[in-house]
Amino acid sequence: MGDKNEYRYDAIVIGTSAGGLDALGIILPNIDARLPVPILIVQHISASSDSFIVTYFDRLCSLTVKEAEEKELLQPGVIYFAPPDYHVLVEEDRTISLSNEEKVNYSRPSIDVLFETASWAFGSRLIGIILTGANWDGAAGSELIKKAGGLVIIQDPKTAAVARMPESVLERFKPDHVLPLEEIGPLINRIFFLTPTQ
Repeated sequence: MGDKNEYRYDAIVIGTSAGGLDALGIILPNIDARLPVPILIVQHISASSDSFIVTYFDRLCSLTVKEAEEKELLQPGVIYFAPPDYHVLVEEDRTISLSNEEKVNYSRPSIDVLFETASWAFGSRLIGIILTGANWDGAAGSELIKKAGGLVIIQDPKTAAVARMPESVLERFKPDHVLPLEEIGPLINRIFFLTPTQ
């Protein structure tokens, strides 16, 4: 994946917790199979979880879905899920690093760890999305994405299974979009297929 493409953004990161599987089940299958960037996802899960999430979404989505692996180079059109009990970091060369260092915001994987490192790697060319969840993980990372010039989308807390996570973003700053789940996938498609820039 080159440093530049014809689009405004080079990657998407998504963070969610309680209620996240249902939320992702509405968004991910609606994303166009031609998506020219990778998507990295932290779903708070038990350390003992198996590969059910990856198998489930790979069947559901037109994009390739896999578990993130150490030193893997990010590829367009692939959805990467954080493996159980590992933080996912994005390096400056846009490869993945996995870490089992201490929990952040009581979580491993942590949304903030992914969002912050992705923001350092992609700068203004990053989209961050926060969905339903019960704590504040991802709020600081979302703010970093916004400050770097990236785009931040959150699920409308009124439509969230658990409103705390998107509310924690609103308490820190004003995101670019506050949307019900059904509108997030179509927005991503519009960003990449209706508004290319040189």
